[in-house]
Amino acid sequence: MQQSLQAADFLVESQTRVLLDVRSPGEYHHGHIPSAVSFPLFSDEERATVGTAYKQQGPEKALHIGLDIVGPKMTHMLRLAAELAPHKRVALHCWRGGQRSQSVAWLLRMGGFDVQLLSGGYKNYRHYVLESFVNRSWKMKVLGGRTGTGKTKVLYALGEAGEQILDLEGLANHKGSAFGSLGQNEQPTVEQFENNLLDALNKLDPDKTTWVENESRSIGRAFVPDAFWQKMKVSALFNLEIPQEDRINNLVEDYALYPVEDLIASFERISRKLGGLDFKLAVEALENGDMRTAVAIALKYYDKTYQHGLDTNPSSDIRFFTFNHSDPHQIAAFCIEQAR
Repeated sequence: MQQSLQAADFLVESQTRVLLDVRSPGEYHHGHIPSAVSFPLFSDEERATVGTAYKQQGPEKALHIGLDIVGPKMTHMLRLAAELAPHKRVALHCWRGGQRSQSVAWLLRMGGFDVQLLSGGYKNYRHYVLESFVNRSWKMKVLGGRTGTGKTKVLYALGEAGEQILDLEGLANHKGSAFGSLGQNEQPTVEQFENNLLDALNKLDPDKTTWVENESRSIGRAFVPDAFWQKMKVSALFNLEIPQEDRINNLVEDYALYPVEDLIASFERISRKLGGLDFKLAVEALENGDMRTAVAIALKYYDKTYQHGLDTNPSSDIRFFTFNHSDPHQIAAFCIEQAR
């Protein structure tokens, strides 16, 4: 067996190496360490062939099939590894730290590479991720406010002012509502979102307060890990209120550039909750170019939803701040002062 490191130490060590994930492309897409480069020993189809042979004909037959597949690839893999890591320092892993990572490590070491392995493979890393959300704590302050308050703008204004921030919606590629996928890249899988979230948290200073937006557990198809979400819910909540017209202005500015058919499709997702009449009126408003009326209709639903969340919020420190404007930098400066 090659010497290997536990997940936390492996992640630190991999910062000075090129991290190679030797699992199949499908496994990598489902979830991977954020800094890892896909470096598959087998394609998805080849992995299935070897796995079937292992189950039906035994490990020796699977080994022979695997060697037949990998043999012609060895020279290419060495050349590709040299392109990816010209300094020849790599870290690598497979699913459980078994034959795939051991085989690639042997090949690369024969080619003069300095190789570090992950003990227990990606499976062990995933245990580390999930346990971290349970066992670790973070100092957080949460920005709340009804839809259209401009919380994301305030969050980034806090960052510009030197505060530590965490953008959950940015990590999820989704703005958290029925309209949240508009203009966004494809969402990560739930597993990948968890990996990305912990990676972002690991880059923060644990001794400093982190500002984060108030979110539901689900952000589109991504889910905030329950243990972390519960810690958010008991953190201090800064509930921001701005004039209704400013909220409508913010949402018109954010969404008016999208095609009418995409906006109607988003309204369809909440049509039952809006009710038939309001849904019909919203569609008519969009088709007539009256974005403000459509936004006002949507806010009737979202305001009720937000109020319910506020009424059931378990935090013992909820602070209400009302502004007669929507300037994110002024609001951020006020929040910083109130947080002292």
